[in-house]
Amino acid sequence: MSRLGPVITLTAGAALAVGLGVASITATPAANTTVAATSNEPPATETAAAAEPSAEPAATAATVTPEPTETAEAAPKTIDKADYGGYVRGNGGLIAISTRDGKTIGYFCDGKSEAWFKGNEKDGKITLRGFGAAAVGGTLGGGRATGWLKIGGKKWTFAANTVVKPSGLYRATAQVRGAKLRAGWIVLKRPQGGFTQVGAAFVDEKQLQIPQLNAYQPTAPVPLDDNTTLYPKDVDGFIQEMQ
Repeated sequence: MSRLGPVITLTAGAALAVGLGVASITATPAANTTVAATSNEPPATETAAAAEPSAEPAATAATVTPEPTETAEAAPKTIDKADYGGYVRGNGGLIAISTRDGKTIGYFCDGKSEAWFKGNEKDGKITLRGFGAAAVGGTLGGGRATGWLKIGGKKWTFAANTVVKPSGLYRATAQVRGAKLRAGWIVLKRPQGGFTQVGAAFVDEKQLQIPQLNAYQPTAPVPLDDNTTLYPKDVDGFIQEMQ
């Protein structure tokens, strides 16, 4: 009995050593597999990280992309305030056109006949109507008014530049022996100096001799032969009355 004890003990020890060796061998490949799997992860992570920066700038660029040029362009606006004066081609008379916030009036006079017009301006285009079939059509812009004028079955063209006071359009009204008097003037500064002036005055349908305005102070009072005094107004003083 006492001799078998050491043998059993050695045998048990040898078995334990073998078992530990097997366990060590089994555990080692598992550890290697884990390391290999871990060593393969960084490339995948780096690829994802490299893709992210390229995506972000693209999204930012799309956000700040400006609108197309055609969308940004604004349509022509109504002319706030402008005055024009010039000659009617082939007629010798003068024409004056004034616009205020789209409301537009015109006046033609050659010293013998006259015609008033009213209408609107939109996007630089004007369409004005007068008594009967009288009419004016044209374009405003670039410091000029150009178009056509039709009166009494006749039609002419005109070109008028922008003007500043005292050049421009003037008008006066008064009561004369119970009848209404109306008068109109166009004053234009000449390039060589001085002023050109034309106008007409009527009491009902009777034409009167019209007095000349003070070209440097066109709104100064002017007397008539029958002791009537006229008080001319510039466009801003009567354009509302014409609408």
